[in-house]
This record gives sequence, structure tokens and C-alpha cells, in this order.
Amino acid sequence: MSRLKEKYKKEVVPELIKKFNYKNIMAVPKLVKISINMGLGEGSRNPDLIDAGFEEMYLITGQKPVVAKAKRPISQFKLRKGMPIAVRVTLRREKMYEFLDRLINIALPRVRDFKGVNPRSFDGRGNYTLGLKDQIVFPEIDYGKVDRARGMNITIVTTAKTDEEGRELLRLLGMPFSRY
Repeated sequence: MSRLKEKYKKEVVPELIKKFNYKNIMAVPKLVKISINMGLGEGSRNPDLIDAGFEEMYLITGQKPVVAKAKRPISQFKLRKGMPIAVRVTLRREKMYEFLDRLINIALPRVRDFKGVNPRSFDGRGNYTLGLKDQIVFPEIDYGKVDRARGMNITIVTTAKTDEEGRELLRLLGMPFSRY
């Protein structure tokens, strides 16, 4: 069992029960999945960008990513239907907890001028989304092999009913929220 999952079961669940007065342990919010999306921009014209993004996403998550293709053509971007435009991964169970642990404890503190993540980036249903500007904050990426900075969106999906419950769940798991 990963370190973060053990912390969730032993420390976070009792704290959430005490704070929100849940009657049943099944009502306590928990993590469902983490979706990571890396848009590749000019990847439709340069297949090497797709391969590099694919390899970096695999190194970061430890899971084989899926190449997302364009659903419809957009002439202003010279994009045709079916062209590759992004790579994405959905993490669940153990890999999800291990990735979140690495994100919170290793990657986020390596972000330049890091003052915490925005506590208002919830969607109204307890799910949290954050964006990273470059992939080199993860120690798995070799800085010498990076040809360009690629940003990524990370969405943490929870079973929380409200943003307050989701925020408290992530705070207790160690998410470094800034003080707005």
C-alpha cells in the first residue's frame, strides 16, 4: 500500500468524519481518479513531438498514455480530423496515490516561485484541476533530453459533494494550497 493511501485511511478519514459529522464511513470523500492531459500543439505536423510527449508522459505516470486525436477539422490551425493533438492518461488505485504523492511532495515544490496552488480551482462538485507550465518539475524527466517545455493539466476527481469537502480532503492529504 502506498504511503498516501495509508495516510488517507489512518489520518484523513477520521478527521473528515469528525469535521463533517458523517454517519457512515462510505460517505467520506475519497479519490476516484487522476486525469493528466498534455496538449502537443504542433504535434499534428511533427510526429516527433507526439513521440517525445508520449515518452515523457509514460515516464511521469508509469502508465502507457493514449494519443488523443482531433474530433473535427479546424482550418485556422491547419488541423484535420483524426490528427494527433495530445496525450492523456487516467490513473486509478495504487498508481493514482503514488502519482499524487510524488506531485505533492516532489514536483510542486520544484516549481519556480511556488507559493501554493490556487484553492479556488474546484469545479463545484469537489473535483480539482491544476495546470503545470512545464514537465521538467518531475524528477523522472532528464533535463538534457527535453527539446521544449510542455504544459499539462491535472484533474483530481473525488467523491466529495461540495468544494469545501474536496478542499478539506486534499488539504489533509497534503496539497499545498496558497492563502488567497
